[in-house]
Amino acid sequence: MSGLVEAVAPARIGASFRWLLASTWTSNLGDGLALAAGPLLVARLAGSPVLVALAAALQWLPPLVLGLVAGVVTDRVDRRRIVVATGLVRVVVLGVLVAAVVTGAVGIALVLAALFLLGVAEVFGDSAEATLLPVVVERDDLALGNARLLGGFVTLQNLVGPPVGALLFAAGSAWPFAAQAVLLLAGALLVTRIVLPAAPARPSAAPHREIGEALRWTWAHANVRTLVLTILLFNTTYGTAWSVLVLYATERLGLGPLGYGAITAVIAVGGIVATVGYGALTRRVSLAALMRVGLLVETATHLALALTTTPWVAYVVFAVFGAHAFVWGTTSVTVRQRAVPQALQGRVGSVNTVANFGGLVIGSAIGGALAEGFGVVAPFWFAFVGSAVLVVALWGQLAHIAHADADAGRPSGAR
Repeated sequence: MSGLVEAVAPARIGASFRWLLASTWTSNLGDGLALAAGPLLVARLAGSPVLVALAAALQWLPPLVLGLVAGVVTDRVDRRRIVVATGLVRVVVLGVLVAAVVTGAVGIALVLAALFLLGVAEVFGDSAEATLLPVVVERDDLALGNARLLGGFVTLQNLVGPPVGALLFAAGSAWPFAAQAVLLLAGALLVTRIVLPAAPARPSAAPHREIGEALRWTWAHANVRTLVLTILLFNTTYGTAWSVLVLYATERLGLGPLGYGAITAVIAVGGIVATVGYGALTRRVSLAALMRVGLLVETATHLALALTTTPWVAYVVFAVFGAHAFVWGTTSVTVRQRAVPQALQGRVGSVNTVANFGGLVIGSAIGGALAEGFGVVAPFWFAFVGSAVLVVALWGQLAHIAHADADAGRPSGAR
């Protein structure tokens, strides 16, 4: 057992990283249960594709509206305490939802409100949690640390959690949310064991000035700016399609709850394959090439899903997409963490979060309207055409990423 722990989280990285990993993985498993159960509950209660897309938007809206504020709070307050407090808030909200389901008092309005409140708590928790890794490990260990954290996300949240969540949902609608609450509570307790170095004192400016500083820094840094713009635009097309994924799975592919839960599982399988080969891949292929190929894969994913009605074909497509998502996610996070000064980690990370979820919210609005008017396949055709246009427009800009390490921590134009 000790040998496995050493292989996953080497002792040289430190005990705090192990506690961070344990906390994150535990919470990942809880979130994975709801990843399938949440949309299934919404689909059962909602009366139209617009409400299904609205449910997705309400989870994506808080990071868009509050992301920059969360970044300021992260850079001002004890980050560990933020993670604990927001985890406990999510446990309370889930407790109310479970009680409503058990008593038969649950309705679509309550579910939508719960999803929004969970999203509000999560945006502050995720903002703070994302800054812990650069504090507890050395710069040269960031790639390994991110790979381990994202590997747990892929395996537990996307592979293990959704099928189990769908199975629990079939047994009783309240079970997956009750189990998620227990796991989130455990994750909050584990994070209290992390020991953080004393944060350097810094002048406290007005929040709008601190946000402005992060926006200016992001725009001045070519690599980070390219990442943010790419994420904003491609998440718009992704959100268009994925906001109605549960309806696509049931109506287009004819899948039941377990079949829908298996979608995220096969995405995770692709991610695990990418996890194994990521180190060798980055030694042989430039970051710019990886990101360009990744965006081609994402574009082809939308086209393939728009064309197929066969579940096994869709599962293969989802597995390939999962490999792309892991490679893209690990690469973009590592580039950003290496480039951003510690004092700006929370705020620049929040700029990225706003772009991330801003695209998803815009996409969900488009996806709901398209599905309502033209059927559940229409959002995937929109996503394909939009992604293809964006690939052409952004192709040259992605060359900046190839020099990320050389320019780390330095705005474009600096020498």
